[in-house]
Amino acid sequence: MSASSVTTITVPDGTQVAVHRMGKGRPVLMLHGLFSSAQMNWIKFGHARLLADNGFECIMPDWRVHGDSEAPTDPALYSPGVLVRDALHIVETLGLEDYDLVGFSLGARTATSAVIEGLSPRKLVLGGMGIEGLSNWQKRSAFFVDMIDRFDEIERGDPAFFAKSFMKGQDIDRVAARLLLTQGVEDIEIAQLARITMPTLVLIGDEDRDNGSPEKLRDALPDATLAVVPGNHMGSVTKPDMGRAILQFLS
Repeated sequence: MSASSVTTITVPDGTQVAVHRMGKGRPVLMLHGLFSSAQMNWIKFGHARLLADNGFECIMPDWRVHGDSEAPTDPALYSPGVLVRDALHIVETLGLEDYDLVGFSLGARTATSAVIEGLSPRKLVLGGMGIEGLSNWQKRSAFFVDMIDRFDEIERGDPAFFAKSFMKGQDIDRVAARLLLTQGVEDIEIAQLARITMPTLVLIGDEDRDNGSPEKLRDALPDATLAVVPGNHMGSVTKPDMGRAILQFLS
C-alpha cells in the first residue's frame, strides 16, 4: 500500500501550493472541487489509492485557498484564470509530458480551460460537470458568494446551510474564497471545446445536475463518452463507483 506525500510548489505570483502524491507509475493529475481538497476529493474515499494500486501516480494539488495551500487575501493575486495558470505551472514544474488529467466540479472546469490553453493529456476526465457550468460561472458562483456574505446568519433549513457547513468544516478563508469566486474564475466559450480532442470521459452522479447537462457537454466535445455513477453532486465523490469509473477509463 502506498502512502501519500506532500510537496510545495511556489507559483509565479509567490503563492505556495501544496501537491499531494500517491503511487508510482503513469502520472495522473487530479484537480479537486470548490471548498474541497486533495484529501477530501481524492484520498479520503479511496479513489487515489485505487489508482495508485493499479499503476498510476496520483498528483493532487490543493488549489490556492484550499487544503494545505496558501490563501492570500491580496485582490491582486486573483485575476481571471488564476487556477488555470497554477495548473499550467504545476505541469511545467513537474515536467509532466505523458500523463492523464482528472477534474471534479471546479477542477473539471479548470481542466477544461487548461486544455484549451495548451495542456495535452493523453486522456481527460471531467467529473461533476455539465455544459452550463462551463459557460455561466457568474450564475453558479452567485450562490456561494451570497452564502459567504450571509455566513453568520445562515441557519439549518436555509438552502445555503450545507454549503456553509462544508466550507466551515474545510476551514476555508472567506475573504480569499470570495476573491477567488468573484475575480479568479473565467467563463469558457463553448466553441473552444472543439479544441479538446483527446478521449474524454464526462463522469456524473445520477442525481447531479448542479452544473447543467452532462449530455450536452459530451455532445459538444469531439471525442467524449458519458458515465453515470450513483449520487448527487456532493455524494458522488464519496462512493467507490467514481474511482472505479476513472480507473476503467484511464486503463
